[in-house]
Amino acid sequence: MVGPAIITEATGTNVIEPGWQAEVSDRNHLILTTTVETIPTGLPPIQVVENSINPDSVGNAHPTLRSLDPPSYADPLSKGVQGDLPSSKNPSQPPAASPPLPRGAGGIADLVLLEIFNNRFRAIAEQMGTTLQNTSYSVNIKERLDFSCALFDAEGHLVANAPHIPVHLGSMSASIASLIQAQSERLEPGDVYILNNPYNGGTHLPDVTVITPVFLNQAQPIFYVASRGHHADIGGITPGSMPPNSTDVRQEGVLFDNELLVKGGEFQAALILAKLTTGDYPARNPDQNLADLKAQIAANEQGIQALEQLVEQYGLATVQAYMGYVQANAEASVRRAIAVLQDGEFTCPLDSGGQIQVKIMIDRATQTATIDFTGTSPQQANNFNAPAAIAQAVVLYVFRTLVEDDIPLNYGCLKPLNIMIPSGCLLNPNPPAAVVAGNVETSQAIADCLYGALGVMAASQGTMNNFTFGNERYQYYETICGGSGAGASFAGTDAVQTHMTNSRLTDPEVLEWRFPVRLESFGIRAGSGGTGQYPGGNGVVRRIQFLEPMTAAILSGRRRTQPFGLAGGQSGQSGRNWVIRADGTEEMLRSTAQVEMRAGDRIVIETPGGGGFGEAQ
Repeated sequence: MVGPAIITEATGTNVIEPGWQAEVSDRNHLILTTTVETIPTGLPPIQVVENSINPDSVGNAHPTLRSLDPPSYADPLSKGVQGDLPSSKNPSQPPAASPPLPRGAGGIADLVLLEIFNNRFRAIAEQMGTTLQNTSYSVNIKERLDFSCALFDAEGHLVANAPHIPVHLGSMSASIASLIQAQSERLEPGDVYILNNPYNGGTHLPDVTVITPVFLNQAQPIFYVASRGHHADIGGITPGSMPPNSTDVRQEGVLFDNELLVKGGEFQAALILAKLTTGDYPARNPDQNLADLKAQIAANEQGIQALEQLVEQYGLATVQAYMGYVQANAEASVRRAIAVLQDGEFTCPLDSGGQIQVKIMIDRATQTATIDFTGTSPQQANNFNAPAAIAQAVVLYVFRTLVEDDIPLNYGCLKPLNIMIPSGCLLNPNPPAAVVAGNVETSQAIADCLYGALGVMAASQGTMNNFTFGNERYQYYETICGGSGAGASFAGTDAVQTHMTNSRLTDPEVLEWRFPVRLESFGIRAGSGGTGQYPGGNGVVRRIQFLEPMTAAILSGRRRTQPFGLAGGQSGQSGRNWVIRADGTEEMLRSTAQVEMRAGDRIVIETPGGGGFGEAQ
């Protein structure tokens, strides 16, 4: 089969690009070969690691490099601009310049090897995700896929990830950095750590990160693997741990801060269980937490085994070098994207009363961008505060989406970006400010604000429509899709998860089997997208009936404000939340609300549409 073509299977999809052909071997393997003789790369020469990493200085050491090509090939990349978020080892030390991108004789061999490592690293994260899904217990992880897996280099910098949840992936490196800073002298083989502290690299308390240092017979960690899963309940003042009215992070659940989950290969069940079941607001289903934590440990172990196989195949020095190369490739791609951008600024009001303000300044000479959030509201008394790691995750996501090349989301994307966030503001709060909505709601507003400042896309629905319900026996959480924003050459899409979330909705059969509810209807909210030359996508209407008493909560945005249009396009419609009691009476709910549901009561959630782009013709 000659490309372009798409080959679909039950477990995956293969895209055959133009210039490639596919055939099936006698062992039923799919073999891809190029049909062109050369691939001009324009890439600088390959650099090969001559000395392996010094175990006594892992995290700060940089391998000695020598060029295989004549010395006339100069340093290909200018040094990146360091943002305000510190490096893991030395906050005052800027990151080292990226290694040159590889090219071998004829400009093709090492480009292929770079692509191989790109895909091998990403495949490791995908294998971790498959293990986590298959071994987890909660509906939230197994069915909704509200988790992320990734691998990191010795300094804790993101190398590659599976296409999971963007707000997780862009912020997990801060979790690794906090572990290195707090525990670097005590890390040992067989240890696994647990973290969900939003002020130490986490996002919000239900997102529990499990981190495993990878030694592979070295004296110090040479890689890290991590999995982050949204636990269905981690305690707090409401079932599901997404309280709409929290004012202190301690009201949102049990907090773990770089604590040992596994010590020397032994699962610390008693210690973790004691932590989950004590305190002012203990977890409601600790056995479920333990089961999901074991699944995360298994996912990390899968990543370690895959990395070990990769090192056995290519050698440690080569694997470490190509981790640097894939980051450098991503950096170069982002720099090229920055070169065509314009300065801009934008302000997004929030339903909660605050605002996000951003100014983006482009330096074409250095191909760098400064993203300045000065003017953003001070931290709030509510829970829409977002730790700085979340803002970093959104910036990373937005600038990655501006790149057409198929590159992984990794640390290299951040190197040309200087992120400025005033201390004590909504996007960099001081503890113990509540943060549960910052991860899910404020992150969406940051993304819309950045796209607005760049002038490239109208607002998406701008919310995750976080819906939770539960009691002492059941706890459930979901995010509900809506309309995406339109751009200069495309319309928005109906009923999709946008930007910082990428989770699924639970299948109706599974939802009704596992919980005492009935999904009465779920459909497109026609006409909710903003009009324009390119219209915004439509939101949805979701109606759920309760079969026994439960506490329900909605944590949402864009109920008072509207998803903005751009370039003359109209705004999308705001969302609405309300309850229909069994006797037919209706109660309107605010953006964030908690309500006691009785048997026969229904909740209705209408999600916003996306903004339109350009004046309607």
